[in-house]
This record gives sequence, structure tokens and C-alpha cells, in this order.
Amino acid sequence: MNKSINKILVASGLVLTLCQVSGAVSAKTTENSQDVRQEVQISTSYKLSPILRRDNIEVSVMNGKVTLSGKVGDGVNKELAEQIALGVKGVEEVDNKIAIENDYDEAKSTADPSFGEMIDDATITARVKSKLLWSKYTDGMDTNVDTKAGKVTLIGETESKTTKELAGRMAMNTSGVMAVDNQLAVKPSDDSKKSKTSNASQAISDSWITTKVKSTFIYSSNVDSSNISVTTKKGEVTLSGKVLSGAERELAMELAKNVRGVNTVNAKALII
Repeated sequence: MNKSINKILVASGLVLTLCQVSGAVSAKTTENSQDVRQEVQISTSYKLSPILRRDNIEVSVMNGKVTLSGKVGDGVNKELAEQIALGVKGVEEVDNKIAIENDYDEAKSTADPSFGEMIDDATITARVKSKLLWSKYTDGMDTNVDTKAGKVTLIGETESKTTKELAGRMAMNTSGVMAVDNQLAVKPSDDSKKSKTSNASQAISDSWITTKVKSTFIYSSNVDSSNISVTTKKGEVTLSGKVLSGAERELAMELAKNVRGVNTVNAKALII
């Protein structure tokens, strides 16, 4: 009887010990997974940052403590790297061991585009394509958009020289664009009028117009979208808010007028 009880106690103790070990391993695994996630998030943020993407920064995380090492060419870069790391959820402390070398230029001399630069180019391409698609003048136009190092190349066909120039201007006014190579060929089509008539006859909701006008402002340079309010009623777009100059006001009106479904633009409440 006593031997049976002893066996049960030994077995119970063994099970309890295994459970404790298993729980500790599980907790450690979860902890390590969080460290890895934080390392990836911080490193990715550096690769996407226009300021830090070319710097040589190494990241390691252990139990919520981040250690940064490597080299940068400016103290501002070192401070920015630390602030980005501190902004990641779960990070409690940052040990910033990054060295500042004023003549550091090793990573910046790399000829190949960085991950962040490729993302920037892809984002620019998407923005330009969206603006061309939403425009009442360039919708349906056969256009290929390619971006490399901020330079946008437009290839395809358009119905008129005016439309070609408008497409180039829309691309140039897109955030992040450094230059535009407009290779669109002017080839008038007999079906162009039918296409425009078909697009005009389609019912476009006011909410769609408002969304696209706002997005066009966000994608465009030289227009502060945060200070401009957009409303639409029966195709009439009303812009209100404050802009810094008459040029910004005119650009905002032009961008709004280009959006499909817009009949008129009222910018009386858009003040300088």
C-alpha cells in the first residue's frame, strides 16, 4: 500500500516538474519570438527610412532591451535610430553604441538600390498610375509607368499632345518624383470620343469623387492635403481650408478638376 502511494507521489512530482519545465520553455520561446519580431521591425524601419537606409546599423534585442551598434556619419542619424527603436511596442530600453564617423561613406557609395529605395520607387509608380486612372482625361489611356531612383518613365499611347503633357505634369507633381521622361506617343484614335462618352455616362458617386480628390492631394507634391477639406455634392467639389500660396491654391483646383466625375470646383473657402 505504502509502495503504491510512493509511486503515485513520485509520478505526480515528475509530472509537475515536467509541466514547470515545459512552461518555462514556452515562456522563453515566446520571449525570444518577441525579441525577433522587435529586431525585424526596427531593422525594417531603418531600411525604409530615407535618412538611415544607407547607414550600417546592427540591431539586437534581448528581453525588451535593444542594443544598437555600427557606424553613421552624423549624430542626428544616431539619435533618430534610437528614437525609432524606442517607438517599437515592448521596447523598454535602448543601449545606443552606434559610432559617429564624419567621413563615413562606405554604405552610401553602394551603386545598387537599397530595399527602401525600391519600396519608394514602387510607391511612386503606384501613385502615378492611380492619378492617371482617376483622371477624366487620362483614364483608359494605354500607359506603362516605370520608376527608378525617383525618375518616372511614361511609355504608351495617348490621343493628343494636350493629354500627353497633362500626364507628364501629373506625374511630375507626384510626391517623391525627381524627374519625368515622357515617352508617350500621340496617336489619335477613332474610338476616343466613344470612350469619353462612355466614361461620362457612367454614374460616379460623390463619395468616390471626394475620396479620389483627397487621395490625389495626398499623392501630390506642393499641396498640403492636411489643411484642405473636400466635400462633393452632385459632382461639384468644394475645397476649404488654408494654403500657403496662390500657386498651391491653383494646383489644388487643377488636381480636383482632373478627377473623373467632377463637374465644377468651388474654392472660395480655400484661403491663403
